[in-house]
Amino acid sequence: MKILLKMEVGAQAPVYSTKEAAGADIRAFLPDGPITLLPGEFRMIPTGIRLEIPVGYEVQVRPRSGLAAKHGITVLNSPGTIDSDYRGEVKVILINHGKEEFIINSGDRIAQLVAARVEQALFQLSDELNDSERGEGGFGSTGV
Repeated sequence: MKILLKMEVGAQAPVYSTKEAAGADIRAFLPDGPITLLPGEFRMIPTGIRLEIPVGYEVQVRPRSGLAAKHGITVLNSPGTIDSDYRGEVKVILINHGKEEFIINSGDRIAQLVAARVEQALFQLSDELNDSERGEGGFGSTGV
């Protein structure tokens, strides 16, 4: 599958860090200088890239485990979805759940992109739904 990429001068393309990685690392593009995220603060971080995703696919924006584990930095709307008809700049909503401020520099790996097939559903009105073993149980009903 091919995704077309348009980049600002100085931005960096997404890159798979290993041969079998599912997610491609995406980097911050901050020509005006670093951004500091205070504890509890969230910001949209520009990447300087735009994508043309084939119809029938989405690109998910997911957190990087190292940022989460070491600093409490994650993607706020994880996973974020980039639809195939979106052509604007990819921005990543990062939040600092840590206890210390976190500085983001241009070129820092801030998230990862995962391409995934999607199919639109046909929602059909019905007066009845088939029973299931789970039924209406949710929000922890299957245990810890």
